[in-house]
Amino acid sequence: MYILGISAYFHDSAACLLQDGHIVAAAQEERFTRIKNDESFPVNAIKYCLSEAGISLNQVDHIVFYEKPFLKFERLLETYLAFAPSGFISFMKAMPIWLKDKLFLKKNIVKQLKVIDDSLDTKKASLLFSSHHQSHAASAFYPSPFDKAVILTADGVGEWTTTSVAIGEGNKIEQVKEIGFPHSIGLLYSAFTYYLGFKVNCDEYKVMGLAPYGKPVYEDLIFKHIVDLKTDGSFRLDMRYFNYCQGLTMTSTRFDELFGQAARKPKATITPFHMDVAASIQAAAEHIMLTLTKALHQEYQIDALCMACGVALNCVVNGKILKQSGFKRLWIQPAAGDAGGALGAAYAVWYQHLDNEREDTQGKDKMQNALLGPSFETSAIKECLTDNHLRFEELKTSDVHSKIAQHLSEGKVIGYFKGRAEFGPRALGARSILADPRRQDMPAVLNQKIKFRESFRPFAPAVLEEHAAAYFGLEVPSPYMLLVSAINPEFHIASAGESQLSGFDLLKVKRSIIPAVTHVDYTARVQTVNAKHHPDFYKLIKAFYDLTACPCIVNTSFNRMDEPIVNTPQEAADCFLQTDMDVLVIEDFLVEKMA
Repeated sequence: MYILGISAYFHDSAACLLQDGHIVAAAQEERFTRIKNDESFPVNAIKYCLSEAGISLNQVDHIVFYEKPFLKFERLLETYLAFAPSGFISFMKAMPIWLKDKLFLKKNIVKQLKVIDDSLDTKKASLLFSSHHQSHAASAFYPSPFDKAVILTADGVGEWTTTSVAIGEGNKIEQVKEIGFPHSIGLLYSAFTYYLGFKVNCDEYKVMGLAPYGKPVYEDLIFKHIVDLKTDGSFRLDMRYFNYCQGLTMTSTRFDELFGQAARKPKATITPFHMDVAASIQAAAEHIMLTLTKALHQEYQIDALCMACGVALNCVVNGKILKQSGFKRLWIQPAAGDAGGALGAAYAVWYQHLDNEREDTQGKDKMQNALLGPSFETSAIKECLTDNHLRFEELKTSDVHSKIAQHLSEGKVIGYFKGRAEFGPRALGARSILADPRRQDMPAVLNQKIKFRESFRPFAPAVLEEHAAAYFGLEVPSPYMLLVSAINPEFHIASAGESQLSGFDLLKVKRSIIPAVTHVDYTARVQTVNAKHHPDFYKLIKAFYDLTACPCIVNTSFNRMDEPIVNTPQEAADCFLQTDMDVLVIEDFLVEKMA
């Protein structure tokens, strides 16, 4: 039986195909259209999923959308009525889009599916709708390695729900509590993202990356005026400080008055004030999530926690939940945002709607290391390199990793393209840019000459799993780069002048023996790699370790700022040619940039 899950029309649309509960394929639409966080109907992603299975749409038994549009429209109308007449301009901007595309979604989905396959028998097609947080909860629990777990989902808002708690056991998910709109930790964080001059629903990770440069001097102010947090982790926001219910901005003038400054304009200078604001909202988010997860662990006495939704992508929060909440085991959906809703919707049909038994996980998750996207044949790769007039070397598979390790040890930056693409926002060793973590200058090289992005953005280490505890104190696997952990003190390098520095001057300090992946607070966002689940990438890092005695490498996404991760050999070649990358590796083909 085939089930096609779809998410679309808000941001980060995607498609996922299950066959008898097994993930055949999953991909985001942005990877095909090259539009970052593309929200359009995932025509290309659906076509890819069908091609991977070798089937037509008529062979799909159930098609499921990840949320319920009428409930969402109800929330929209009730919110506007509650704030009327304020918000009329925002209301008039939203209505045409809803009436044209979003409200009568079933009709629109059928229309789009007919574009993909005009032979589709729409009378026989089974089109279902899951709720937003049901989809996220299913994406968190059903692929997880746990038979029983608490499930926590937190984002901006679905239909009405912003935060939900459920208990998963076997093939059942029971919703037990929720927080409703407009009270939302996701929207709270996004409001600060907006206030700091970054793009909402896109750049929240920049706030997280900026936070360690500041001090959380406004955290008390946030909890005194903006957030009313209870001991059980429930919370309410004082909506006088926000404008997202009725206006076209996230924050109000009262918000500006509270902090003493108007919102930063995009691309304006980032000052110590902005760093302190970022540190404060990050600290507040950590406090809210830790209060909530500690209370959940105490209430339900279950040691496993599953998480999904946008807040679950805050890997600093995740690291603290793992170490401080009381939960012994934590699993986070790697495509935690709305893209993962397509996967969760499909799983909700398979287990909840069809009541299929959930097989024994045997301690493994079902995500296949999130390597669920397209791969390419040797002939197509060779043709691409030839067409781009690139001089390439075709290596024996056994020689590729040692050759790459040698280039890395010489300080070269490598674009690495291997196997199936990743599903979700992280490059995990299939569409990655790789570098030597021992080089102090490497973050500046990567940010300025290749990624073309802000200097404060940190880089992540991909580490051999057996060395993760020794280097990062991480006793559990982190295959999806969703946990931040402190670098162990024995690898720190003392710097006498560091206490005199602040802000971006902190970037000048060499903090550890792997400075390129050491953030200013001596932490790192860790990806652990083992030989069983990610054999190719493991061999590559092992070759570097054998050569240098360093068991990790820099791993960042194969793209430039504001672009989706590369999806095809041609996109990889374009990125290689348009940046100062030194080496391009696509499968067993190696290209060195000519001097």
